[in-house]
Amino acid sequence: MQHSSETTVTLTPTQLNRTTLLRQGLLRRSTITTAEAVRRFGPLQSQSAASTYLALWNRVSDFDPVRLDEAYRSASLVKASLLRLTLHTVHADDLAVYRSAMLPNLRGAGFGDRRFTSTGMTVERAEHLTEQLAEFLAEPRTRREIEAELTRLMGDNPAPGLWRALRFTAPWRHHHGDHPWSFSDPARFVVHDAETIDRVEATARVVRRYLEAFGPATRRDIGQFTILRLAAVDDALDRIDVVRLDGPSGQLFDLPDRPIADHMPTPARLLPMWDNTLLAYADRTRLIPEEYRRHVLRRNGDVLPCLLVDGHVAGVWRALEETIEIAAFADLAERTVDELEAEAMSLNGLLADRDPTVYRRHHHWWEQLPVESRITFSFA
Repeated sequence: MQHSSETTVTLTPTQLNRTTLLRQGLLRRSTITTAEAVRRFGPLQSQSAASTYLALWNRVSDFDPVRLDEAYRSASLVKASLLRLTLHTVHADDLAVYRSAMLPNLRGAGFGDRRFTSTGMTVERAEHLTEQLAEFLAEPRTRREIEAELTRLMGDNPAPGLWRALRFTAPWRHHHGDHPWSFSDPARFVVHDAETIDRVEATARVVRRYLEAFGPATRRDIGQFTILRLAAVDDALDRIDVVRLDGPSGQLFDLPDRPIADHMPTPARLLPMWDNTLLAYADRTRLIPEEYRRHVLRRNGDVLPCLLVDGHVAGVWRALEETIEIAAFADLAERTVDELEAEAMSLNGLLADRDPTVYRRHHHWWEQLPVESRITFSFA
């Protein structure tokens, strides 16, 4: 068991903000491989397939989306339901760690849900069906194909609650396709190595990875991002070497000898929907001014594509054909507009061959926002 060390260092809100941006590669893009970026900055939110690509574009110098396509096809990076029961991309070597740590949550969401319990099926029977499906899922299968196979195995049409339970609990991952963002609709699933490791050890490794990517952070921050119980977070913090700091929201934890940033220049950024930096903390004011929170974090769980200015959310953006539009919550300085135009030009180039109107099904929120300044960058 590791021992944490105490310190009298008190971090300011600015230091926490800049340190987050530094560790997330948002102060300057990093010259690293796609796989290394996922390990350093992730797991990366993949609820929308495009968001994984745009998260890496924000963080990796000269990001080539083809490299992420190739990583998915080779299964060196994989996509599965993990943290917060949503889809994340992780390095293949880390999948067993995250899955083992998250398994109690995944099982609770699947087998504890009334849609499963109302089927009258036992957990043991459902797990036996999972084992029977393993050979079938050696090949990529859609939900419809899986349910047809379940019907064959059971001799009856499976209740929807069974599919939902297996989707969370079975050792399956999403399989890549030929879609421009690698994953097509409908989703296809394939079995992955069912290896599990000791849950306590896995949880400690997940907490350490969190601090590498998002520290310093409170125990509530860690619980917020991972949905681990605070008792499990506390146990994990006792098992790894951490330092304790003071911050605006209370006691913070970090790994030893990690850099703390201060008043550093902060370039403007155009973040994807559900970017991890906006989800990683219980105290969202580290990056989102409180007066803007309800505008970018929607009641249905959507996190809008945001622009960062001086390290904080300052508005949102959307993509149209050969156009990036900015809706700023306050007037922007001329220098900031120039930075955003350069970012928008680069983003438009990335989207042109993939999806020029990415996130278009979410555009209904556009006219609902309190906007001080609207800016359109056209690249026709």
